[in-house]
Amino acid sequence: MEQSESSKFLGTEKITKLILKFSIPCVLSLLVSALYNIVDQIFIGNSELSALGNAATGVVFPIFIISQAFAWCFGDGCAAYLNICQGKKNAQNAHKSIGTGLTITLIASLVLMAIFFPLKRQLLTLFGASENSIGYAIEYFNWILAFFPIYMLSNMFNAVIRADGSPTWSMVSMLAGAVANIVLDPVFIFGCKWGMTGAAVATVIGQAVSFVISFIYIFRTKTFKLSWKSLIPDFKEFKGALQLGASSFITQMTIVIISLVCNIMLAKYGAMSKYGVDIPIAIIGIESKVFTVVINLVVGIVLGCQPIISYNMGAKKYDRVKELYRKILLCTVVIGLASTLFFELAPQAVVGMFGSPTNIPNPDDYWEFGEKTFRIFLMLVTFTCIIKMTSIFFQAVGKPIRAVIASMIRDIVCFIPLIIILPIFFDIEGILFAAPTADFLAMIVAVALTVPFMKTLKNTSTENVGNTVIKPSKKGVIITIARQHGSLGKQIGKIVAEKLGIPFYYKEMTALAAQESGLDKEFISDINVNAPDMLHSLYLSTNVIQQAIVAQDKIIRKIADNGSCVIVGRAADYVLRDYENVVRIFISAPEEYRVKRIMEVYGDSEEKAKRNMRRSDNARSAYYENISGQEWGDSKNYNLCIDSSIGVEKCAEIISAYIKAR
Repeated sequence: MEQSESSKFLGTEKITKLILKFSIPCVLSLLVSALYNIVDQIFIGNSELSALGNAATGVVFPIFIISQAFAWCFGDGCAAYLNICQGKKNAQNAHKSIGTGLTITLIASLVLMAIFFPLKRQLLTLFGASENSIGYAIEYFNWILAFFPIYMLSNMFNAVIRADGSPTWSMVSMLAGAVANIVLDPVFIFGCKWGMTGAAVATVIGQAVSFVISFIYIFRTKTFKLSWKSLIPDFKEFKGALQLGASSFITQMTIVIISLVCNIMLAKYGAMSKYGVDIPIAIIGIESKVFTVVINLVVGIVLGCQPIISYNMGAKKYDRVKELYRKILLCTVVIGLASTLFFELAPQAVVGMFGSPTNIPNPDDYWEFGEKTFRIFLMLVTFTCIIKMTSIFFQAVGKPIRAVIASMIRDIVCFIPLIIILPIFFDIEGILFAAPTADFLAMIVAVALTVPFMKTLKNTSTENVGNTVIKPSKKGVIITIARQHGSLGKQIGKIVAEKLGIPFYYKEMTALAAQESGLDKEFISDINVNAPDMLHSLYLSTNVIQQAIVAQDKIIRKIADNGSCVIVGRAADYVLRDYENVVRIFISAPEEYRVKRIMEVYGDSEEKAKRNMRRSDNARSAYYENISGQEWGDSKNYNLCIDSSIGVEKCAEIISAYIKAR
């Protein structure tokens, strides 16, 4: 059985060539996205709106992120779900999840509008708007809020377009909107003299352009077809996509929390300093937009490389995984150091792109705080980039706990407490020093996570030895057996296969999946063994694990298409849900019986047997629920449920008799 061409390509092509091929489109897409956030601020800062206008857009920015959190959650989730369906050659069914995602996105946008509109003054004040900037902020916010539905729908569906195999279309959609915004900003702000309204109208027209181009794609989809029925919410089908998109939501909401705390502290300590409230809010707004450009370069590179990292990790080609890490790290360091030099040597040039402060009492204070912010706040931006890269890398290799730690340690564990504590001792400058301090501490943790992990990647043979084949069979019943750990379901299934004279598949499935996909046999086999006790869903949603799941699901279908057989484990009952000739069996037993069997088979102590039994059952349950949205062991999902404590032979006889009686 030959590896697929894509598998060969990811596992054998030159690393540098792969990085360029996969990262450039991703980097461009993220940079275009960043333009939306930065263009308005540049034109506003260079108009009569000046610093107060920039302060106004700065306090509205977190509202953008809240809307993106929902849109990206639904969009990234549906995109990942579509990719999984594509791997299973079952993408047509994805239309229900995508249609539900569109409907839920629309509903979410309307709910956010209903919540935000009556509370806009309180909300914007909470995010740092002062008496001087609140009018501008409300003027800008009203237009942005009115177009929430098209903005969120465009963001949601763009992720799906990329997953459907049309990244260029997605990029054109975003680029066209950004270009429209760039062209219309000077027309409306300077030509029509519409001020904040002009900036907002230019932004929403750009969003509308992106939306129209994305909407046109609905009629050109490649691997699925949407209809009006697709838009009727199907929460059962959508559950899997929602789980896959949860990490995007958490990431975006983390940014909101950081922005909220940062702006509150800036407003508090700014009012107590010579800078006032508006200067710090305006400057940090500029910093966040500039920083977004830098971090998007890094994120684009490592996100683009995720499929390459995941494939080689699954294939146990550890030398290639290490080489990928080294080259991505080199790119990250180069970007970080170049940015640091620019911020340290020419901070006023960066701030100057956003105009001169003409509507605040002391312009010199504006330039002074801008210089301090870029030189202090971003002095360790290289570390920030490495930390972000490390988090995404751990996602790609199927280590979600390490990914979460690397991601949260800087922003939540370190930065937020520091931004609250340091100003007590160092006034407003303490807020600026909170960022590099958090970067330094988080970098220590990132190194502590990465070095030991890299040492575990020892060179091993990456060849899948053996000539496992699908065994000859005749048309007939397919028996799937799900079982609790220690219930001896595997032994029962083998006896049933012998009694009926049909092939038996257990470990053979992983060997066949390895040959089909190019992934390592042991890696596929040990998905549940390697699952962490926490974050099961996040672990199973990682790229590398999904590749393994797709490979084995494809093999399960090939085995079933070949004829009558017994298949043990791997949620085969759900994978073959569309097959008519499947008998689904669940084997359980009392805990005391299972513990005793585990002690006999594996030589475990009683305590260890209980621990392993619970861990294995939890992992199997999480796996089943993740791919099916159903409860593992629920009798409604099976044709026959048996207590194996009556004896292995007796169970096999009951199953055989049941099959023959059908």
